[in-house]
Amino acid sequence: MNGDPPVALVEDDADLRTATAQLLALAGFAVHPFADGATAAAAIDAGFAGPVVSDVRMPGVSGIELFRLLRARDAELPVILVTGHGDVAMAVDALKAGAWDFLSKPFDGEALVAAVRRAATARALALENRRLRAVAGQEATWVGESAEIARLRAMIPLLADAALDLVIEGETGTGKELFARLVHRAGARGRHRFQPIDCAALPAELAGPALVGRHGPIARAHRGTLFLDHLDRAPAELQHRLALFAERRVVAPDEREPDAVDVRIVAAIGEGGRERILPELYHRLAGVPLRVPPLSERRGDIPLLFAGFVEAAAQRHRRAVPALAEAAHRAARGDWPGNVRELELAAERLVLGLEPAAAGTPGETLPQRVEAFERAAIREAIAAAGGEVARAVALLGIPRETFYYRVKRLGIDLKAERRNAAG
Repeated sequence: MNGDPPVALVEDDADLRTATAQLLALAGFAVHPFADGATAAAAIDAGFAGPVVSDVRMPGVSGIELFRLLRARDAELPVILVTGHGDVAMAVDALKAGAWDFLSKPFDGEALVAAVRRAATARALALENRRLRAVAGQEATWVGESAEIARLRAMIPLLADAALDLVIEGETGTGKELFARLVHRAGARGRHRFQPIDCAALPAELAGPALVGRHGPIARAHRGTLFLDHLDRAPAELQHRLALFAERRVVAPDEREPDAVDVRIVAAIGEGGRERILPELYHRLAGVPLRVPPLSERRGDIPLLFAGFVEAAAQRHRRAVPALAEAAHRAARGDWPGNVRELELAAERLVLGLEPAAAGTPGETLPQRVEAFERAAIREAIAAAGGEVARAVALLGIPRETFYYRVKRLGIDLKAERRNAAG
């Protein structure tokens, strides 16, 4: 019976209480019987997981008084009132005040079971919404109950001030950069710069000697964290230059008096990306190799993640939070190849009331449908990002240069889209 939904039954007539309890138990409920309103009021708190069924006419604390007490304690707790013939008007007033339902004696057993079942479902959703909102203040990407995410969360304070470089492996959109930022902020280096470098899209003028110059991006990370994103997609020449820096930790290395740089290096690589990194570079950086699991390996975390993203998006756009439980569990049934980034974009669309992109118009060719999907996805990302290109790029999970290329190819008026999103 431990897995059965609970229901509190308050009835002063012992025979009727026993019969009704048996009826509800046979219907699959875990019944908590009470002989009077005062005892029930003392036992039922705001965390009670099921509905309450109460007779109206009882000595001492009546069913109406019990309803008012419980409503003051938790307005979302469903209370079903059972009334005699002369109490219908009173019950109707209670309905207007927020009671869930009422049944007149003698009531039909199936009607009671149906009412309790509907109320139990509503109660479960209300408590789930409450639980989901309780986690929304955390760093949304790292919300979760899976063992691997719990282990990574626990490692953040341990790694914060450790004198070790890190290599974080994972699929696109799993939150590798966010994990690096959390480690950075948790330690003494958090008072200094977190310097990201996209190794797959580094401009040619910065990929050469300027990278390790006295005024280059590496020098700016002094006493902070140097984050090397997409390290496995860096050209061999860039990897060799980074390997030399990782070994010597100096900038302006070709000058007579190079400057020492105190920096932690955190590298992010794609799934299986280790094979595409020079061994001398990988082994210098992998003081602690880590792997962030994709959503396909932590599906149980999706409702919590989605709820966190929805709460954050609603706050950012100053909009009401939609009902979380149903949407979050619907998200759990979906496939998310873009991982948490794709999930975050879906949450933004939900908050903004945007409809999903259409599958295409009959008669369109496949390339036309793909272009229509890409155009809609880019516009949705710009709208969700409030017109901020950097955030739109992050939501889409594509390199910045790819974003601009597709905007131009698809004929999107970027200035107009940003203006509309910002307005």
